[in-house]
Amino acid sequence: MRIEYKHTEIAVKKKLGQNFLTDSNITRKIIALSGALSTDRILEIGPGFGALTKEISTLTPHFTAVEKDRALAAFICRQYPTVQMIEADVLDLDLEELAKEGPLRVLGNIPYSITTPILFKLLEARHSILSATLMMQHEVALRLTAKPSTKEYGILAVQLQSFCDVRYLFKVGRKVFKPQPNVDSAVISMTPKPESPVENALAYRQFVRTAFHQRRKTLLNNLRDSYDLSALTPETLKLRAEALKVEELIALFSQLHPLEEKERPAGKK
Repeated sequence: MRIEYKHTEIAVKKKLGQNFLTDSNITRKIIALSGALSTDRILEIGPGFGALTKEISTLTPHFTAVEKDRALAAFICRQYPTVQMIEADVLDLDLEELAKEGPLRVLGNIPYSITTPILFKLLEARHSILSATLMMQHEVALRLTAKPSTKEYGILAVQLQSFCDVRYLFKVGRKVFKPQPNVDSAVISMTPKPESPVENALAYRQFVRTAFHQRRKTLLNNLRDSYDLSALTPETLKLRAEALKVEELIALFSQLHPLEEKERPAGKK
């Protein structure tokens, strides 16, 4: 499929998850809810044909955009010459380097196929980010903002909510995209918390993955091969990870110590 816009025809690349927003009301709403200011250092992820780019440029003409598609990057450069275009995969971008003169306000309609990797990249670089306001698949947005004891609540929700304030902003129907996807979208915002709730974020992320490894199993069954559980009560060990609030999981992590390799049951790594 090819799309023509402003006398430019570009092939849609399915492997890049390209679905272009066509409703300017939605882009205005995204900017308004993002809290972006003209003085912010803005990074737009995947500008495509520039629906959101156009709205950002009314706020400030000088900002940065990253686009992997060479033809689209060239199009944005022609249409918005004051935008600093980085032709690259956002997953390869050094966000800390980009934020060396000040933290970034991130905006974007991100590809469905790499939503989770983008979210974790932003999470890892959270000290370089003021906030991120992102459009993504509706189902993923629900998972990000899920509450305990729901089917959507899991690793993604806990990881993001532990380090960021995550909000579901609004739903976006599939009909406002070209080509039209098979699912609806939604816009969320994530704002890094001023202080990390844990000292070792990598160890905490491993703990969360382990606790949710088999959702229907208890904490005892999921954690006993990896952690010393002697500090936990029998009542706690009978619970499932999905029943605990983010704050409770953080508190639980603080009471645990990983088992040394020699202490683990045979066959367990």
